[in-house]
Amino acid sequence: MGIFSVFIINKAGGLIFQYDHYSQRPEVEKTFSFPIELVLKQQDEKLVVAFGERDGIKVGYTLMGVNGIPVEGRFLQNDGTDAMEIINSPHNYPINLKFGRTKLTTNEKIMLASMFHSLFAIGSQLSPEPHSSGIEVLETDGFKLHCYQTMTGIKFIALTDPRQGGVDALLRKMYEVFSDFALKNPFYSVDMPVRCDLFDTNLQQVIEACEKQSIGNV
Repeated sequence: MGIFSVFIINKAGGLIFQYDHYSQRPEVEKTFSFPIELVLKQQDEKLVVAFGERDGIKVGYTLMGVNGIPVEGRFLQNDGTDAMEIINSPHNYPINLKFGRTKLTTNEKIMLASMFHSLFAIGSQLSPEPHSSGIEVLETDGFKLHCYQTMTGIKFIALTDPRQGGVDALLRKMYEVFSDFALKNPFYSVDMPVRCDLFDTNLQQVIEACEKQSIGNV
């Protein structure tokens, strides 16, 4: 169990805070014969698995290394060779490839926050019930997304292990910490990014307490 990351989105859909609490990323390294069963496509300057899964390598995983040499974007770090040229040539086989999930860039996090803000609004409009609260939980086989929207439109989001308990209380506690250490800070401007050491410290303590409580209830 665990809490992977938390986001705070303002009422306009802008990302004002993000914290990665558990940032371990899965990596899989395998030796392939020609041709490989995976389809790789360039996405945001990275080579990403677009089709095919095997041995723990899943769609969405990024190519991170070729024969032990790190890959940056689609090029090998040592000499700038295009990784696809190596993969497409049968003379280079057998070949060792490393795949994994890379960390999101700041721009990607901002874009995803904006997208979720729009999906939240769409969910509220599509609901057959009037005055719907919007998306509160999204569940996959690998994580859960929990969202709590305040009366002022600020969204607190937590990405957690599907077995993690006490997340509703965590989101409301995050709101309390935000009110105490951000909104009451005379140097903080509403709806702007939160940059406050006291807020960071207290938020981390709240997250760790939630994890410990959940483990104690197992």
